[in-house]
Amino acid sequence: MFRRARHVKRNGFGKYSGELEQIILQIIDSCWNGTYLQVSSGHFNEFYCRDFGMCAEALVSLGYKDKVISTLDYALSKFVGHRRITTSISPRGRCFDFPQYGADSLPFIIHAIRVSDADDLLEKYSGFIGKEIDHYHENVFDARNFLIRRDRHFSSMKDYAKRRSSCYSNCMLHMLSRDLETLGIRSPLPSDIIKKQILDNFWNGKYFYDSLAKKDIVTGDANTFPFWCGVTDSKKQFRLCRESMEKAELTRPFPLKYTTEPAKIHKMHLIDMFAGDYERDAIWMHLGLCFLDVIKQFDKKRFEKYMDQYAKLITKQKNFLEVYNRKGRPLRTRFYVTDESMLWASKYLHLKRQ
Repeated sequence: MFRRARHVKRNGFGKYSGELEQIILQIIDSCWNGTYLQVSSGHFNEFYCRDFGMCAEALVSLGYKDKVISTLDYALSKFVGHRRITTSISPRGRCFDFPQYGADSLPFIIHAIRVSDADDLLEKYSGFIGKEIDHYHENVFDARNFLIRRDRHFSSMKDYAKRRSSCYSNCMLHMLSRDLETLGIRSPLPSDIIKKQILDNFWNGKYFYDSLAKKDIVTGDANTFPFWCGVTDSKKQFRLCRESMEKAELTRPFPLKYTTEPAKIHKMHLIDMFAGDYERDAIWMHLGLCFLDVIKQFDKKRFEKYMDQYAKLITKQKNFLEVYNRKGRPLRTRFYVTDESMLWASKYLHLKRQ
């Protein structure tokens, strides 16, 4: 990261030739290293369950199903050797969690298996997957209240944040339970009860709380993933969430920020001191793309507006960047420069072609 930051500060971001779709297709191809699909061809050249799982459906629809299945096979083979699904796999094949075991790692692996119809892999790794479901049930799931347990931290979309039973993580729990049911896998995670518990514990009538701490602060991930993960498809609830996010200026200058009140919401891991606003009030493009997935269902006018904003960013940069600061400029700190050539670009092209 530091080497690349120095390079970018001297030379700028890489640029791809051609029009918008050509740029994105080149980015996707650059993320394929011959073995697996990387998060980016910048400095995040690892495999991440979260980033891959978010893009899997888009990649399949764009014609990359073979690479999605090859990536899954590679990742699962490494996880079997490690005897646990972790958040990430290093370029050298080392499995690791960052910063700790992820509440969304197993859910996104199962999700990728489902959306790619990887039945052969499901059969090949059935014993291991069964053990991972049991591990998740015993260590992440709280069987007393049918939510993510709140007595420990789990890695989630906002890695550096110390959140206990976040809305995002509980939405991942629900997605996992539904995908397991769809795949016909016996599971101790009842989706209907989990869904009810999420709605009962996180919905406050105007927006979804960020976590079970129930602080009166609106966050982007908490008000995107209940819809993205199928917890609710209520038009009224989404309108209220959208209005709350707009009032909190999470969609300005373009979507989507985690929050605009970072100091009030939760403590951060020590590494955050090197990252500046990286996971505070910055604009995250993978979060924004999931928000676009959702808003397309409910508000076509705003969807077109945001798609146009993203198109202008991509064509201006001739690239797809990871994160922007609160003012909409590529994020730069003393130690960090936003990554580029993100696999996430596949989601934009998928939305554009739908």
